[in-house]
Amino acid sequence: MNDYVVSLIRTWVPVAVGAALTWLATEAGIVLDDDTSATATAAAVAVVTAAYYAAARAIEQKWPKVGRIMLALGLTGARTPAYQPTTPATPAPQPTPQPPPTT
Repeated sequence: MNDYVVSLIRTWVPVAVGAALTWLATEAGIVLDDDTSATATAAAVAVVTAAYYAAARAIEQKWPKVGRIMLALGLTGARTPAYQPTTPATPAPQPTPQPPPTT
């Protein structure tokens, strides 16, 4: 499995878990009132997702197998994506200014 696919799995699993945890909270009776906007609800999902991802990354540092399960549901095996440093693009040469024509 290439690093791109591994990185997608490790991104979407926490997003799905965050959305599922937020949905479970509504099923358990933890709901935002009717006056709360959709933006605030989306922000709540984002906060839950970010907290889950941060916790999973912290757990992965101490217990790698558990963290990988939390981040990828075991779909990537023992692989974590390895990112290669990019080389800066060489700027295109600038044309040298020409003196104005003399008349």
